[in-house]
Amino acid sequence: MNPINIKAVARKEFYHLIRDFRSLYLAFFIPLLLILMFGYALSLDVDNVRTVVVDYDKTPLSRDLIGKLDASHYFDIRYLSNSQTASRSLDKGEVTMAVIIPPGWTADIQADREAAIQVLLDGSDPNYAGLSRAYITSFVESYNSRLLEDFLARHGMDTIRPPVDGRIRVWFNEDLESRRFIVPGIIAIIIMIVGVVLTSLVIAREYENGTMETIRSLPISSREFLIGKAIPYFFIGLIDVLVAVFMGQILFDVVMKASFWLMVLASTIYLGVALSLGLLISIMTKVQLAANQVAILVSFLPSMLLSDFVFPIGNMPRILQLITYIVPARYYIDILNGLYLRNVGFSYLWPSFLILAIMFLFVSNMAFLRLSKEGL
Repeated sequence: MNPINIKAVARKEFYHLIRDFRSLYLAFFIPLLLILMFGYALSLDVDNVRTVVVDYDKTPLSRDLIGKLDASHYFDIRYLSNSQTASRSLDKGEVTMAVIIPPGWTADIQADREAAIQVLLDGSDPNYAGLSRAYITSFVESYNSRLLEDFLARHGMDTIRPPVDGRIRVWFNEDLESRRFIVPGIIAIIIMIVGVVLTSLVIAREYENGTMETIRSLPISSREFLIGKAIPYFFIGLIDVLVAVFMGQILFDVVMKASFWLMVLASTIYLGVALSLGLLISIMTKVQLAANQVAILVSFLPSMLLSDFVFPIGNMPRILQLITYIVPARYYIDILNGLYLRNVGFSYLWPSFLILAIMFLFVSNMAFLRLSKEGL
């Protein structure tokens, strides 16, 4: 390969990028917008569950229960006078949960009878409702334990200790904040947008403008041509990665725990896969509109849906789990989670590095061979 030829092609593509405002907009503004939108808007955490409380009992004990519920940061309490109003609030989607304390609730407790409270949940969002149910279940269990301790203390009895003491400790993401794994996932999406969607237009543009015949007459190989075309987008993608890492740390306090340079190496290989895939799509479609649609279909959507970014792979149907093995973002996100959350090194992450490297070699060679068949 002749470095002079590669440099000439890269310079031409760089000048085109400077003149093409739409490409620069897609390369820099869209990634920044994604970081802000995903970082602030996409959250799988459930806090301040909108809750209405109807207290028919109106005793010190029922008010104590409501007070402790209100003191928890998981619930945002509002009082209503009757259950009919609470039902209408659930129907309108104004609240997520309604807690109804029946009359005689305190009397049942004092008489050692079962004292039930009614909890109504809006299940239109199963994830949110499931977490809300877990929160209220944990709260009720904790409140029952306190009432039992008070009862035993009043009767001069020792507190009963449960036979199993589950001492739970969360590793890697102690506060269970979804931002800790959402921000690394955003980096994978950004690289796919810059790498695949932008480069998918590169060769197709040459075909549409009629300049491909001129390029065929030049003393340049397919490898030199494609490498030169990819170089400007490689640096743009790398800049976007660094900006995403910086913004993740400054705006969302998501700090990388392991080697920064290992992240750069992984990003370089993943960028190579994305650029090669975009160039291959561009060569095969030859039309910019079709290339853009195919690029989104085979890169952005799989990276978003089939990479373990938002939706756990283990919960997917078997056929989709098999498809995820050919999605590059799956392995890149695994590397980033290891570097950001688990604080592990290359000795743990080398399988994902190896698979990304194999994907890069395979897709890039496919692009070279396809372009060679086109006469370059």
